[in-house]
Amino acid sequence: MALAARYAGQGQPGLRIGEACRMALRRSYSVGIALAVDAALAQRVSLCAAGPLAPKGEELQISLGEGPCVQALGERAQVLVEDLDDPVATRHWPIYAKQAKEHHIRAAFALPVLNGSDPAQQAGFVLTLYRHRPGPISDADLRTAQDHADAADLLLLAAPVPSEDDLVHAWLLPADAVVHQAIGMISYRHSLTTGQALALLRAHAHTDATPLSALAYAVVDDGFMLDDPPASGVTES
Repeated sequence: MALAARYAGQGQPGLRIGEACRMALRRSYSVGIALAVDAALAQRVSLCAAGPLAPKGEELQISLGEGPCVQALGERAQVLVEDLDDPVATRHWPIYAKQAKEHHIRAAFALPVLNGSDPAQQAGFVLTLYRHRPGPISDADLRTAQDHADAADLLLLAAPVPSEDDLVHAWLLPADAVVHQAIGMISYRHSLTTGQALALLRAHAHTDATPLSALAYAVVDDGFMLDDPPASGVTES
């Protein structure tokens, strides 16, 4: 509570807590903070990407729909992977592990913060630590990260519920804000749910080997039109 109070009333609470966490951990890790904005975990947005590894670590999870953050939210438990070369530890997200290693991420530790006992009634929030070398996380570092995750959760719970514009312009990182906007536009154009719109955006990004945020910018800023989904519909991921 004391940590949360330090940043109460300041803008971008997720980013500030994430940067504070990185400093408390002596910059040994990069820190990402993500929020699942629907209970099905189809949509995830990044509130923080502090340090050299976090931007790509967060982007890949949102683009691919898999990763330690997604697993932690789905299982409602910590996911502590000390070596991304371990196929057993990364069996739920092999594509993410492969691509993350290409960007020098060798270990990842995801700490979820979930309030309530019924996962269907709420989404979720997770702080992920990324490290460039394999090896376990110390108990002290884990406690420090959990303290910051809990503080960020308190800040977000205490903050006024943002309007749509506030969510896009004040709470989200730029890349995630534009993805959020693109999802809304695609949902309207194709008469899809937001989950289906995100699945369609991901499918096009994968087919074209284009980063999700780059495709979203094309949709929002350049008027790029995606092909209509097949008649059978788009499955939410």
